[in-house]
Amino acid sequence: MNALPLAGITVVACEQAVAAPLATRQLADLGARVIKVERPGTGDFARGYDETVRGMSSHFVWLNRSKESITLDLKHPEAAAVMERLIGRADVFIQNFAPGAAERLGLGAEELRARHPRLITCSVSGYGSSGPYRDAKAYDLLIQAEAGLLSVTGSEDAPAKTGIPTADISAGMYAFSGILAALYERERTGRGSAVEVNLLDSLVEWMGYPFYYTEYGGTPPVRAGTSHAAIAPYGTFTAGDGTEIVLAVQNEREWVSFCRTVLDRPGLATDERFHNGSQRVANRGALEEHIAEVLSGLTGEQLEQRLAEGRIAHARQRDVAELSTHPQLLARDRLAEVQSPVGPFTAVRPAIGLHGRTARMDPVPALGEHTDAVLEELGFDRSTRARLLHRSADRRDAQ
Repeated sequence: MNALPLAGITVVACEQAVAAPLATRQLADLGARVIKVERPGTGDFARGYDETVRGMSSHFVWLNRSKESITLDLKHPEAAAVMERLIGRADVFIQNFAPGAAERLGLGAEELRARHPRLITCSVSGYGSSGPYRDAKAYDLLIQAEAGLLSVTGSEDAPAKTGIPTADISAGMYAFSGILAALYERERTGRGSAVEVNLLDSLVEWMGYPFYYTEYGGTPPVRAGTSHAAIAPYGTFTAGDGTEIVLAVQNEREWVSFCRTVLDRPGLATDERFHNGSQRVANRGALEEHIAEVLSGLTGEQLEQRLAEGRIAHARQRDVAELSTHPQLLARDRLAEVQSPVGPFTAVRPAIGLHGRTARMDPVPALGEHTDAVLEELGFDRSTRARLLHRSADRRDAQ
């Protein structure tokens, strides 16, 4: 089997929570060696978010497979030597410390790259390295609020956060792609570079459509649940037997077909209230009354048959519990088994597919599982390793 594209790349990660771990897990998926440096005693605080995966955190098992975990008290007198040897062998160093903390620990991008010109550094923060919000707490919900996402999510009655950590995920994706770009650039120039990503900038980029809609339209998109501010019919509709189907009629050809084939009311297509997209949005209430009246007399199966015949974009509104039995995921073998300290569990395969190659899906590490082996690899003698490991044990006992 051909090697994965990042085989031979080593990443050292001082990371916690979601954004940075998501970036490094994807690097590991593609073959990179990721050495995760964790706080003795507690480790990445995402380890303690919940205990739903056989005693492990759902966030942690999602984000940390295929990594090596070492524990190191970065304030220990000998920690600087460990980090210097680690980073000296690394291609990438990523951290999401609080602003200024990396510099205080001697791990700032400028200082590291002065000593290691080929090193790629990546800093992930909440609001960036400057500006009045530089030192503000940056939990995902807070960033969703600051970026305006809450204002366009939810119902007319109340805003809502997204059900996943969208700000963290967006920053993790940009850190991942930024590191890949820096690796490619290094192949051409021989020099590394400093990548900076923050949650606010990342999520504001994802808010591009509502930003332009508001800036140039004069009013923000309305909160409309699963509906769309600029398209109708769009969203969740219910058949007579309770089956929930999501519709998305996005052009005039589909609208005509929808009226003729699904609603069996071809005259609606030319009704002046609904004859174009803007009119359908303006008269959404009346339009949805017509749709509800027809759908109430259909079963979910009958509705799906009509939608398929009319070539109308649609989907079942599923809950999370249905993902493990989703016919498309099963048909494409999208689920795999991953090992962990508490035994195997089912995981979703990486979204990036490489023809003829299988993404790496190695175990989720126990806290500090690889500390002694990595220290030995770095050339530290037994007595030094014992001192560092003893320090880690002391920190665990103090928790």
